[in-house]
Amino acid sequence: MISLKALIAPAFYNLHKDIKADKHTHYFIKGGRGSAKSSFASIEIILGIMKDNGANGIAFRKFGTDLKESVFNQLLWAIDILGVAEYWEQRLSPLKLTYKPTGQEILFRGVDDPQKPKSIKLRNGYFKFVWFEEADQFEGMDEVRTINQSLLRAKCNAKVFYTYNPPKSLQSWINKEVLASGENRVVHHSTYLDVPRKWLGEIFFAEAKYLKQNNIRAYNHEYLGEVTGTGGAVFDNVEIRKITTDEIESFGNVRRGLDFGFSVDPCAYVECCLHNRKLYLFNEYVAVGAGYDTLAEKMPPNLLIYADSAEPRSIFELQQRGLKVSPSIKGKGSVNFGIRKLQDLRKIVIDSDKCPNAAREFTEYELERDRNGNFKAEFPDKNNHTIDAVRYALCDWIVKEKQPKKQTDFEFEVLRPKPDAYGRGTSPNPKSFWR
Repeated sequence: MISLKALIAPAFYNLHKDIKADKHTHYFIKGGRGSAKSSFASIEIILGIMKDNGANGIAFRKFGTDLKESVFNQLLWAIDILGVAEYWEQRLSPLKLTYKPTGQEILFRGVDDPQKPKSIKLRNGYFKFVWFEEADQFEGMDEVRTINQSLLRAKCNAKVFYTYNPPKSLQSWINKEVLASGENRVVHHSTYLDVPRKWLGEIFFAEAKYLKQNNIRAYNHEYLGEVTGTGGAVFDNVEIRKITTDEIESFGNVRRGLDFGFSVDPCAYVECCLHNRKLYLFNEYVAVGAGYDTLAEKMPPNLLIYADSAEPRSIFELQQRGLKVSPSIKGKGSVNFGIRKLQDLRKIVIDSDKCPNAAREFTEYELERDRNGNFKAEFPDKNNHTIDAVRYALCDWIVKEKQPKKQTDFEFEVLRPKPDAYGRGTSPNPKSFWR
């Protein structure tokens, strides 16, 4: 008899119960360094195969050269710590683990071609356990889904584990994937702080403490597994929260903006309010291929809507349908200046339930890097449809902000020449100038 409490970190107790009760299929297990996520997955796979004589497993890495030093050795560790090494046989070429009493197998594959798993055949049983280690390295959920569809064919209460350290970038496919809703999935997060200290050792904790004191951003990402961004986030003043009906009813001077879509690009309509240098976004309509009639139904008549001035025909079509649409006020450098004014706001408050697309675009909008790794000066012109709509909605305010402020007071400055080559000063210039 083995006490799993001595082998599994407390943060994973409920997750173990969930797996044991066959409640879900997909388990996204993420965290920072030393969070015990891979250890947990390996123990669950070994135990699960030994308990179900029809179950087999397969472990994937994006690159086959990484298999032996990661998932293969991790599963050997699980076998040893569970005290069942005498029941398992290991093979190095090709990598394979076999449960000797029944012949059940754990296979290992790299994914240079996601179609290859279609050719994998088992002598007996089915694939019950599928493990994607360092899951963020895969191309995306389409690639992962193709693999799963090739393997999960039997009704066997399959368990698919995705273990990984969350990438920095908010735009990473797996960071987006874990935000998607789904009844048959669990997202679990752990850190080294959830693991018994003696498992990791004092040196590990000392290294973590040093990084926390000297580079908090790196610490938050590497040790706490937080999605910190690449450092190129354009808007660091975004607050995602519910905006209540009472708040919306109290707003005066609601502003409306419309960005027209082209072919595969969506059109985006937003409603917002600017108050005390705080911007509130509380309504949106975003759709691909929406016609003029559909747009007219989604937007209020007789209320001013600023739209992209580069589309006079589209503006005319909506005006013909009874909408009070006006071309946005632009000017040279209006895109960069408008985004900078949004950056200068105290807060950009977005209700993610009412404005999911705006919440996604504003939080994921990042500067791009050049081939030398430096951030580009220009803001990227992609995945910014609601951002453009907001700029149009606020165009009159932005233009007003762009106007040079009147000088109400004169400043007086005395010009003093620099010392000469011998360090000798000269008398102050008697002339002065006004600015």
